[in-house]
Amino acid sequence: MHIPFAPSQRSSVGVEWELALVDTDSGDLRQVAQTVLEAVRPPGGGEHPHIRQELLLNTVEVVSGVCRTVRQAGDDLERAIAQVRQITDPLRVELMCAGTHPFARWTQQKVTDKQRYATLIDRTQWWGRQMLIYGVHVHVGIEERAKVLPILRAMLTTFAHLQSLSASSPFWGGKATGYASNRALMFQQLPTAGLPFQFEDWGQLEDYVADMLHVGVIDDFSEIRWDVRPSPRLGTLEMRICDGTPNVTELLALAALTHCLVEHFSTMLDEGRTLPTLPPWFVQENKWRSARYGMDAIIILDAAGRERLVTDAVRDLLDELQPVAARLGCLTELDGVRTILRRGASYQRQLAVARRAGGELDAVVASLVAEMRARRPL
Repeated sequence: MHIPFAPSQRSSVGVEWELALVDTDSGDLRQVAQTVLEAVRPPGGGEHPHIRQELLLNTVEVVSGVCRTVRQAGDDLERAIAQVRQITDPLRVELMCAGTHPFARWTQQKVTDKQRYATLIDRTQWWGRQMLIYGVHVHVGIEERAKVLPILRAMLTTFAHLQSLSASSPFWGGKATGYASNRALMFQQLPTAGLPFQFEDWGQLEDYVADMLHVGVIDDFSEIRWDVRPSPRLGTLEMRICDGTPNVTELLALAALTHCLVEHFSTMLDEGRTLPTLPPWFVQENKWRSARYGMDAIIILDAAGRERLVTDAVRDLLDELQPVAARLGCLTELDGVRTILRRGASYQRQLAVARRAGGELDAVVASLVAEMRARRPL
């Protein structure tokens, strides 16, 4: 089976941001996505280029265009959000984002009326219906197919860095889970979701896809839902690691870190250097540790099993990436990662709000809504 990889401009960047629609008064989810999508539909019909439907009717996704910088991508997203708010504000609906809603019940959520979603739920049943989760996807353009899988394997060495920084799902169904990112472990229950295989060459990926199509696991490449996956149609590598991010400042910090990492590894390949890799069993352990402990995770750095506190490893990485950020025009956005290190990740802020409110999780939703409005961590 031949899978072509579309031409793409090196280190172009695009961002997808899934947003929850919540009631202004109660903080619970509202099933009004279809109302929003119909209101923003272009005059000629079809889908809005920057506002899209998702699995559940409590969600809309805002997406950027193909951009040169993460700041440009952020501008696209903020324009789309402003347009959504023209519809949601009169409905007394707020926008909110986190890996999970703190107290909403999955049993009460309605699925978007679309065949691909109906098929997913029919196949996955209990686990599929529980996908009350929100994420951020960052696409980075790769200029030649031969680079895609080596960069994918290298990105897995920084998986825990990104997951710990973005962790924002400590609650599920009104209960504290003890996890920084409950979303990460929920999502991997779907078929073809979770960590990718570390294929050595493109032919192995083609064989895998052919097998999955042959036995009916997937009908289309897009149904491969790995945390890091090639997007052959777009000519990108898509990072789907991060929990939903509550505000645009943190979003751009995480996007800048992702953007810089891909460009850094691409440059290493140009220079003939060997990219870092980790054995799959260490990648799997790092995913669990960062989902469980977040910013307090002790992560595995290399095949020899050296370990380091994730926040210290992130600081080392930020120093290494400064020249890359200067080339990509995202020094300011990348510096936002240091703000996350200083002020804590979203899961930590949410837990602090819950403690101050005596465990009342509507206060957590209010804090997330406020961060979305303020465009920064509070």
